[in-house]
Amino acid sequence: MVHAFLHIVVPGLVALAFYRPRWRRVWLVLAAALLLDLDHLWATPFYDPDRCIINFHTFHTYWAIGFYMVLLFPTRTRVWAVGFLLHMVLDYTECWQRGIYLP
Repeated sequence: MVHAFLHIVVPGLVALAFYRPRWRRVWLVLAAALLLDLDHLWATPFYDPDRCIINFHTFHTYWAIGFYMVLLFPTRTRVWAVGFLLHMVLDYTECWQRGIYLP
C-alpha cells in the first residue's frame, strides 16, 4: 500500500521541485507512468511477493529502461521519460526493501 502511495506522492514532489510553473500538468504525466504496470496483467502469477518486478515484466526490463533513457533526449518526451524512470526506481526500491536484489 505504501508503494502505491509513493507512485503518486513522489511524482508530485518532483513536479513541484523541477516544474514549478506547470507542476499540476507535469504531475499528471509523471503519475500516468503507472500505466507501465499494465504488463502485470499478462504475468503468471499476477502478483508474486517474492519476485522482483524489474527485468521480469515486459515494460520493466533492462531493454525498456534503456529505451526510457533514450526518451530523455527529445524535449517532447522528456517528462514521460522522467516518469517512466522514476517508476522504475520506485519499483526497484520495493525489491530492495524485500531483500530481493538484481543480478
